[in-house]
Amino acid sequence: MDKLSVMTAFRRIVERGSFARAAEDLSVSPALLSREIKLLEESLGCTLLTRTTRSMSLTDAGRLYYDEASGILDAVKQIETRIRDGAGSVRGHLRINASSSFGQTVIAPMLPGFLETFPDLNLTLSLDDRVIDMVEGGFDVSIRIRAVLPDSALVAKKIGTVRQRVFAAPAYLERAGRPDTPTDLLNHKMVGFLLADHLTTWTLTSPSDICTLDFAPTVRVGNSLVLRDLLIAGQGIGTLPDFVSNGPEVRGELVRVLPGYELPTPDIFAVTASRLGMDAKVTAFLDHLRKALAA
Repeated sequence: MDKLSVMTAFRRIVERGSFARAAEDLSVSPALLSREIKLLEESLGCTLLTRTTRSMSLTDAGRLYYDEASGILDAVKQIETRIRDGAGSVRGHLRINASSSFGQTVIAPMLPGFLETFPDLNLTLSLDDRVIDMVEGGFDVSIRIRAVLPDSALVAKKIGTVRQRVFAAPAYLERAGRPDTPTDLLNHKMVGFLLADHLTTWTLTSPSDICTLDFAPTVRVGNSLVLRDLLIAGQGIGTLPDFVSNGPEVRGELVRVLPGYELPTPDIFAVTASRLGMDAKVTAFLDHLRKALAA
């Protein structure tokens, strides 16, 4: 028995004073309503309505049930209205999870403008280079950079693509020499990203060539920003995503190694737990994030 449905039917019968009129309002048959009320009375072990061929009246138990059921139905309606209205407005508490490097280089610079646009919003930004359980952590959205996401109950939406290239500092290349071919990398000091799929194996692709190399990086770090700083300090050759490398490359702190080659391009995914669609605050955040990525 659907209790809310039965409560709604009982309330309508009482307020309309007739099974027939209530059935018409609810687009069901009077016989169906009569059966539902009978089942309700049997489940409660008491009579709620006394009926004759000419009239219908509430018993004391029926009056109590009507009053309490009306309160419950009104409360449910208020909750639904508040949630429905809130789903279309950018307010409440937005909880975001992202990797440290992406959070610091892409998300953090856009946050002041985002928060000024939506002053009624509270925000928590958690940065973690390992994939966390976003449901257990209570996050509304997690930004993940992966070639492929594993199958799960989560909902992933692609919002961008990352280009992975090879970099070194000018001082390192002056000291150690500039590689001319992918295999020349085997003679260099390599710095690896501990959490990357390509930590020890690189697949480098150019318009006319594909080369796979196996490395044993002499230095391995679990943060792209630390990797960037080591490369700028001349500690070797390594790969960086474009959102980390763009600034140092423009400033001349890093230069492309084997500029005709790139590693496979992972995608940027916005991951949410709900299949009912993203709410307004998540949608607004991702709109601002897309603009930041485009810039």
